[in-house]
Amino acid sequence: MFSKGNMFLADMDEMVKRAREILKKGPLPSMVDWATAFSLWPVHLMTSCCGCEIGAAWGPRFDNERYGSLPWVSPRQTNLIIVEGTVTRKMGCSVRITWEQMPYPKFAIAMGVCALDGGLFYNSYNIIRPWQVIPIDIYIPGCPPRPEAVARSIVELQRKIREEGVASGWLADGERQDLKNIIPKEDLCSWRGEDVDLSTRYS
Repeated sequence: MFSKGNMFLADMDEMVKRAREILKKGPLPSMVDWATAFSLWPVHLMTSCCGCEIGAAWGPRFDNERYGSLPWVSPRQTNLIIVEGTVTRKMGCSVRITWEQMPYPKFAIAMGVCALDGGLFYNSYNIIRPWQVIPIDIYIPGCPPRPEAVARSIVELQRKIREEGVASGWLADGERQDLKNIIPKEDLCSWRGEDVDLSTRYS
């Protein structure tokens, strides 16, 4: 704020502290969680056959849009990523970068047995589990899961957001506690310039 001959600067740290206090009390947290739960815009990262079921889930027959979710194309305008299929070590870096481009509060669903634990490729030297790359909120078992299971995962994610206050908690605290359990991006993307054995260091 400027006036003639004077300049007033706000104490940004104090403003952030007060904003976080407001987000933690009163009706605002439940409003944030309610609005986020019914504004899920998923982008899907497809590496295998589960992508066909995603198309059906938001098609006219099953119509997942009625639950308050609408697939989107750009990670920067989405708040939910659905990982479908096996994730290789090389793709793990892409999953992390895509997830980091999404604005928070953001969420992740692992779809299909390949995304849960590797599926047919469970003992391959070259795969990595999605829960080692990004924090996963909901798992959908099956090979491939049917569109009804995808609809159920959306409803379960909405329930989790509203009952556990995930969205408002993230906004108030500025971070998620489970981010500490995933592999650092420098090791995941091999940016340190050294060969890191992820299976032994982060198993």
